[in-house]
Amino acid sequence: MNAGMVHEGRDGWLFLIGGNNDVLTQYRRSWRTWLHDWRWRRVVVARADRCRRLGIRYLHLVVPEKLTVYDNLTDGLAVDVSASPAHRLRRWLRGSGAAGAYIDLVAPMRARRDEQDLYFRTDTHWTHEGCFIAYEAICRRLGAVPREDLRSGRALPAWRLSGDLGQKFDPPRSEPYIPQALQRDAVRVYANDLVRDFEAADRIGELHLGTHVVYRNEAPGADPRRIVLFGDSCSHFRWGVYSGHLTGLLAETFSEVHFLWSPGIDWDYVAQVRPDAVIGEFAERFLARLPPKTFRRAALARLVRERKGMLQPAPA
Repeated sequence: MNAGMVHEGRDGWLFLIGGNNDVLTQYRRSWRTWLHDWRWRRVVVARADRCRRLGIRYLHLVVPEKLTVYDNLTDGLAVDVSASPAHRLRRWLRGSGAAGAYIDLVAPMRARRDEQDLYFRTDTHWTHEGCFIAYEAICRRLGAVPREDLRSGRALPAWRLSGDLGQKFDPPRSEPYIPQALQRDAVRVYANDLVRDFEAADRIGELHLGTHVVYRNEAPGADPRRIVLFGDSCSHFRWGVYSGHLTGLLAETFSEVHFLWSPGIDWDYVAQVRPDAVIGEFAERFLARLPPKTFRRAALARLVRERKGMLQPAPA
């Protein structure tokens, strides 16, 4: 195991404490965090203001770290949850024009943490139950009705999951997992060349940044609004199997959902699509870095191709 990266808590719960974002140090207050939080406040306010001028609703969603929600299971690890990046950003946004854009998930997830596992024990990501709390919160903020039939689906064969934290051990740690098929009405109607080429090469599991997909839902009961979601692996795009992916839940609820895997917002794309709402989703640990001020989806896709050693698609 990488020393200083993963902490072993109680009952098989594993926690990321190190890594590229040096997670545990983010739970400390200093003049540096004060300045960083102020800059993040400016980012959220600027996004909300720009969307407002376009007649679009902006929502800012921070997915709490497992440490922030399950500090009671860390088995002695000192974590000051009140100093977590998500808590600090929420406080900074109080009284600002973007206060209504921020969706707090810390309180509702901590309130329900003992009912069921909201995160995988061997992984940094949330389970479907954890993701569903965020889905409900987004629906409430947008005045939409959450689909209760998406709480569970058709059970698929059980297997053992060894998540991104469990893989740090030798031998890997794992946990029981029963996937469920949840896709109902949403259909993928667009995927960029990056997604299609990685799928064709059977390398789709490698793809992260640069992903761009669109889902359409023509069911009679679908909310008629269009959503553009800029996010990360907590949103994801490989919808169809129970795995805690926010994109799929939203796609089953709204008539059209666009997902772009990026911390930045492509404002040209927003102006082109003219959605009813834009959602910026961040895993809490990624608040360690400010998002890019400008972002072009085509440029990001080219960069990902280069880094992954994937040749450019042949001209049509």
